[in-house]
Amino acid sequence: MAISGWTRTESPFHAGELAIQARLGVQEQIDQQGRRIIREFLPDQHRQFFAQLPYVIVGTVDTAGNPWASILVGNPGFLSTPDDRTLHIAAKPLFGDPLATTLTNGIDIGLLGIDLSTRRRNRLNGVVTATGKDSFEVHVRQSFGNCPQYIQVRRSQFAEIDPTALKPVQSIIQFGASERSMITASDTFFIATAYQAKSAGSASGVDVSHRGGKPGFVRIDDDRTLTIPDFAGNNHFNTLGNLELNPRAGLVFVDFEQGDLMYLTGSAEVIWEETEIRAYKGAERLLRFKLEQGYRVEGSLPLRWSEPEFSPFLDR
Repeated sequence: MAISGWTRTESPFHAGELAIQARLGVQEQIDQQGRRIIREFLPDQHRQFFAQLPYVIVGTVDTAGNPWASILVGNPGFLSTPDDRTLHIAAKPLFGDPLATTLTNGIDIGLLGIDLSTRRRNRLNGVVTATGKDSFEVHVRQSFGNCPQYIQVRRSQFAEIDPTALKPVQSIIQFGASERSMITASDTFFIATAYQAKSAGSASGVDVSHRGGKPGFVRIDDDRTLTIPDFAGNNHFNTLGNLELNPRAGLVFVDFEQGDLMYLTGSAEVIWEETEIRAYKGAERLLRFKLEQGYRVEGSLPLRWSEPEFSPFLDR
């Protein structure tokens, strides 16, 4: 039996996403696609997928309007679904994670369930409806799957560390040697953006997305500026659409060997000028990120990972 898609008359996309789609001549095509694959509930295969994950990527916004990207970790089963419109998360934020201060009842939240070992990923946007000492619940607004492009295959295993123990935390106001080294070596990071307006209806909220490329694909322009290529994707333009209306973004970089995490927040814009884009082979657009504040936490991620197998899409 076919699984029903979007049932509302309104578009599953908000004005910013629609504007980018229209600019690139794909709005009608993506509206039809979105109505087929975006749902207001979790299909059974998504419920089963979340239940097997040992980690999930989270996007939230603080009281000052700054988006933050975070990571939650737990034994498989820490993500569960009492019903198809509720995700229960039995985990606490890692030491030093901004999620410890942003997570409260009633906030918009974005989650990315991603299995790096299989390149499978599912997106979920919703609202936090309950919080406890060691858990919280999310009511689903939108749920949909993503393609496997640009994901590097990695296999994880738990490290013998206490995720709640004190870890060194470095405040970041500009990119020093340690931050530059981490960014330059990265082939993967995650980005949180948001458009929170009642006029956007069920398309309003927070999104968190994966970005991948060959090491060095994130260019450091100066001590507060990054430029990032935007490759061909699913044409939903969730991230770019949010930035069209709210030029704020949060990034998290992962040191897969040492377990360090670097959380950044600041302003972001989309670069459309052809002369700049041509400097990046395969890029269709660029994202320019300006750092405002951040934190680097050493050894806080209780997972260690295998060497990456790079996405075949990067060969292009």
